[in-house]
Amino acid sequence: MLKRPHYIALSIVLFLVLVILSLPSQTTTQLKLALGSLFLPLFGLAGSYQTLTEQAGNAVVPRRTLLNQIEQLKRENQDLRFQVMQSTQVWSENSHLSKALGWQQQTPWKPKLARVVLRDPANWWRTLHINLGQRDGVRTNMPVLASEGLVGKISQVGYNTSQVVLIGDPNCGVAALVEQSRDKGIDGIISSGSSSILDPTVVDLTFVESQSAIRPGLRVVTSGLSTVFPKGIPIGHVIDASTVGFGLFAEARVKLAADLSHLEEVWVLFP
Repeated sequence: MLKRPHYIALSIVLFLVLVILSLPSQTTTQLKLALGSLFLPLFGLAGSYQTLTEQAGNAVVPRRTLLNQIEQLKRENQDLRFQVMQSTQVWSENSHLSKALGWQQQTPWKPKLARVVLRDPANWWRTLHINLGQRDGVRTNMPVLASEGLVGKISQVGYNTSQVVLIGDPNCGVAALVEQSRDKGIDGIISSGSSSILDPTVVDLTFVESQSAIRPGLRVVTSGLSTVFPKGIPIGHVIDASTVGFGLFAEARVKLAADLSHLEEVWVLFP
């Protein structure tokens, strides 16, 4: 049974309903808008809560997926850096040939990616092993590069792995060129020396004819005067130079472009 307060409340509600129904249509519309404006903030809060919930759900990504994405981006970054290095050298070489001999299309390099699987503990800085071998077509003396520049060459080949001797090792001499302009340069030989013993990131450039023409910061690349390394592979840049052999020759210290101590992946260049 309804109590007296309930009857009073019901009567008030019925009275309000009758009053609203008896109001003109324009007044009724305004009243609806006023009531709607009171409840609008509540609807907005509900919609915002739903949006935030969806965004939070989309933001939760498994850690393994994020690591895979990071690894993929690192691989793509290295590929792009290698392509930029190759494109720069092709453009420079073709520009030079078009001036000297007429246009001649340069054959592009054919690199194959390899992963570093082992470093020689007895000679930490100067040799490493990669996961490519005879089954992949690898042969001795093939050049090995990183995205920054020259790494070394293949010294020994197994069935599924190969040993790489790094630049700066006595068994990895490189004919080099100190670039002064597009049309000329200074030849020399990258070899092991006191610099590489004290600092593995630095090698010596020997048998240079003129010290006066060598300035710190000049770029050093392979000269192509050998059957092992193609012309134009970045080696590093000049730190300083000095005369030797009673002033007949000059030597320069070269900071390597590639960080040989933190190599994880390299490219083997196929002829």
